[in-house]
Amino acid sequence: MNWLKSFVKDNWGWFLVIALLASLPVFLAKFELGLLIQVFVLAIFALSYDLLMGYAGILSFGHALFFGMGAYTVAILLKGLKNAEVFGQTVTIEPVPLPIVLLIVIAIGATLGALLQVVSIRVKGVYFAMITLAFAEMAFILSASTELRRITGGDEGLHGVPIPDIINPTAERTTFYFLALGFMILMYVLARRLVNSPTGKVLAAIRENEGRAAAIGYNVFVYRLVILMVSGVFASLCGAMYIMYFRSATPDLLGVSRTIDALLMTIIGGIGTLSGPMLGAAVQRLASHSLADLPLFEKSWPLLLGVGYILLVLFFPYGIVGTWRQRRGWVIQQWHKIVGK
Repeated sequence: MNWLKSFVKDNWGWFLVIALLASLPVFLAKFELGLLIQVFVLAIFALSYDLLMGYAGILSFGHALFFGMGAYTVAILLKGLKNAEVFGQTVTIEPVPLPIVLLIVIAIGATLGALLQVVSIRVKGVYFAMITLAFAEMAFILSASTELRRITGGDEGLHGVPIPDIINPTAERTTFYFLALGFMILMYVLARRLVNSPTGKVLAAIRENEGRAAAIGYNVFVYRLVILMVSGVFASLCGAMYIMYFRSATPDLLGVSRTIDALLMTIIGGIGTLSGPMLGAAVQRLASHSLADLPLFEKSWPLLLGVGYILLVLFFPYGIVGTWRQRRGWVIQQWHKIVGK
């Protein structure tokens, strides 16, 4: 029982947050629950990006590739295709049950991550980031192409994706809220387990000095492959959850702006903190919604949001969570001085 007491003592703050989030459906309306569902989904997208950049030191400009492919996979397989003409060939796909679709999404995310690593085996840094951008842009162009319109819906995308009634976000908003909350908690626990494992420590060593890590016997290629596959699976499942809520897939899900959102959320919260990017997702989504709703800033709210980003970077150079960890001791010391007086 000692390990249980220690676990509760070390994580009481997280239990408090989870209890608070679990109680919110009692107090919030349907619209506010929908906003929080979006926060949960984006939090996992930011977390998947932090696994790459924060813990493995891999910069990616094409992370939306995983997100968009996960979303389109769910949309296409749940809707199905009937006698669709694609490049002169007739394609028919019967609707697939959701559990099988999610397994396919996991396989696609892992495959794309492996493909990126294999293709760019001798490329690092910004050059690798450009390759990821090229793959994401290629998928973006294909999703909007007229040749694949019968499959992807072209510029208009796919709409009205059928979702099982038991988790339909329109009729069963509270049920879907708890599903999204559970999904976020599960992904965070898995990510935390990974970064605290021996594999995570090796990834940190590779991030700090790849040459030295290789010199002492670690296979850098294999560890980069693992983290790209894991991050790809997380982001693809995030895209699947996104499409299950909005029930629409459009080419912008594969656009570079989606990756920039993940990058901003990670920077706002704190690179290499896991919980930081999740907090960054909440700050970005809630701030953009709040500013857009103000009549005075109806058209200029993106400018205000940009100013907010600049101020956050100036006053929280390591992100919100990162800066708190850096200066926590000083803050506590100052608080004790004030209380003592």
